[in-house]
Amino acid sequence: MRIGLIRMKYTPYGGAEVFLQRFISKLLDRGHRLDVFSSSWEGEKGVTIHKIDAGGPAFLRPLRFATNVAREVKRVRPDLTLSLERTFSQDIYRAGDGCHREWLIQRGRTASALKRASLSLSPKHKVILRLEERLFKDPGLKAVVANSRRVKDEIIRHYGLPAEKICVIYNGIDFALLKPPDEAERARLRASCGIAGDTVLILFIGSGFERKGLLYAIRALSLIKDADVKLMAIGKGDTARYLDEAKRTGVADRVIFKGPVEGAYNYCQAGDIFLLPTIYEPFGNACLEAMAAGLPVVTSRISGVSELIEDGKSGGIVEEPTDHEEVAAKVSLFLDRGARLEAGRLARVEALRHPMERTVGEFLDLVEGLKITG
Repeated sequence: MRIGLIRMKYTPYGGAEVFLQRFISKLLDRGHRLDVFSSSWEGEKGVTIHKIDAGGPAFLRPLRFATNVAREVKRVRPDLTLSLERTFSQDIYRAGDGCHREWLIQRGRTASALKRASLSLSPKHKVILRLEERLFKDPGLKAVVANSRRVKDEIIRHYGLPAEKICVIYNGIDFALLKPPDEAERARLRASCGIAGDTVLILFIGSGFERKGLLYAIRALSLIKDADVKLMAIGKGDTARYLDEAKRTGVADRVIFKGPVEGAYNYCQAGDIFLLPTIYEPFGNACLEAMAAGLPVVTSRISGVSELIEDGKSGGIVEEPTDHEEVAAKVSLFLDRGARLEAGRLARVEALRHPMERTVGEFLDLVEGLKITG
C-alpha cells in the first residue's frame, strides 16, 4: 500500500515526530511505500519527501499548509493518507494535539479578562478552530485516533463526531532509549544538583510553564513545610514570573530552575515524585516516562495520562490543578519513602504495558484494516 503521512514541521524532540519516525520504520518493515508531506522534514531512506510551502504570516501558516498539502496529496494520490495536522486531505487524523476548542475553554478558565478577550479575537486561534471544524465535518474522514478517552469525549462533545469513528490509542514509550532505575546514576545526578540524599525531590518537566501548571506546583510546595522537599523545574520558558512566585511564597531556596536540557528524562533518576498540575494535556509523555522510571506521578484529571494512574496508589490525580492545596495534598501522599517506593513500583508496572511497539502496532492494524485504495 502507498501511504501518505502529513506533519507540518519536524523537530527532533517532538512527541508526534518521535511517534511518526517509529511508525515510518514499522511501515517500511511491512513493505509499504511511504510519502511524507511536510514543510520541514529530514530525508529518510525508503521515504519520498514532498516539501510543502507554509510561508506567510504566522497566523495563516496552518491554513496555507493545509491548502498546499491538499493540492500535493491530490497529485500524488496515495492509497491512504494519515495526517498529524488539521488538514483537508486525510483519511485518518491523529488528534495528538487534543481538541483546540477545549484547550481554549480551559485556558480561559485561568486567564485574566484581558487575556480571554485576546484569545477570542486572535486570528491564529480563529484559523485553527476553522480548520478543526472543517476536519471533523469532512465526509471523507474515515477515522480519528485520540491518545486518550478524554480527547475522544471532547471531540464528540464539541463536534458531534460519531463515537465509533474515533479510536483511542495511548502513546507509547521507546524503552530502548530509556534507562532503568539506577542508584549510582541517581547519586551522581543529585550530587551535581546539590540535592542531599534524604531530600525528597519533586520533578516538574515540561516546556510551556503556564499550561503545564508550574505556578500551582510552586504554590503547593509552599504548603509542604514539615519535610525536606525541593522542586526542580526542567523545560523551556520565561522563569521570571515563577522566580517571583517562589520568593513571594517563601520557597525560593527550595526551587531549582534547570532550564531546557537534552535527555530531560534522565533526571527522573534523581527524582522521587513527578508533578505536572497541567491545565490541559491531551496525554503527557513526560508523565509516562516518569512512571517508567519508577516515580509516582501527580497530575491533573484533564491530562490523558491520568487514565493510566490509580489515584492514591500508583500516583495522584488532581481534580482542579489551580487548587494548590489539593495539589499539595496529593503530593503529600508520597512523602513517606515506603509509600513512594510502592507507588513507583506500581507506576512502572503500568508504564511497561505501553511500549511504542504496541502503539505502532495498534495504528498499523487500523491503517491496514481500512484497506482504502486509490
